[in-house]
Amino acid sequence: MLVLLFSIIVFHIASATLLFIATIDNAWWVGEGFFADVWRVCTNSSNCTEFTDSFDDYPTLQAVQATMILSTILCCMAFLIFLLQLFRLKQGERFVLTSIIQLMSCLCVMIGASIYTDRRQDLHSNNPEFYGAMMAEGSYGYSYILAWVAFAFTFVSGLMYLILRKRK
Repeated sequence: MLVLLFSIIVFHIASATLLFIATIDNAWWVGEGFFADVWRVCTNSSNCTEFTDSFDDYPTLQAVQATMILSTILCCMAFLIFLLQLFRLKQGERFVLTSIIQLMSCLCVMIGASIYTDRRQDLHSNNPEFYGAMMAEGSYGYSYILAWVAFAFTFVSGLMYLILRKRK
């Protein structure tokens, strides 16, 4: 049973780590000589421009920022609640609260990554003052991919907590 609990804890920490990296790192959209995320765009690895209110699709980016931050916070909260429930629940009780919070984190990641996926073309082609013409040519970066991997991890983790029963 200790091996099972240890693997669940490691899986949850991996989920939280993926969420932190996906939220913070600047590699959601990359190309030759530039990289962008939901916070800023950088060209030539040194010229970085933060997104501001003057950016045409700033509300869209704020939605992605908010959902990614919320998913990270919820994932960390779920882990702390799991640790509290681990020592406080009676045998046979389920980790329902942990599961619900983890599944809410999963939902937030899905919403944030889906909004970015849907609006990516508008974000990178309708704002030449931030991106320029070269930004339309590029591909999704590893932070974007990690966001979707974190979605899968948090979903599986939420389901594991839902069916997990505390045993000796």
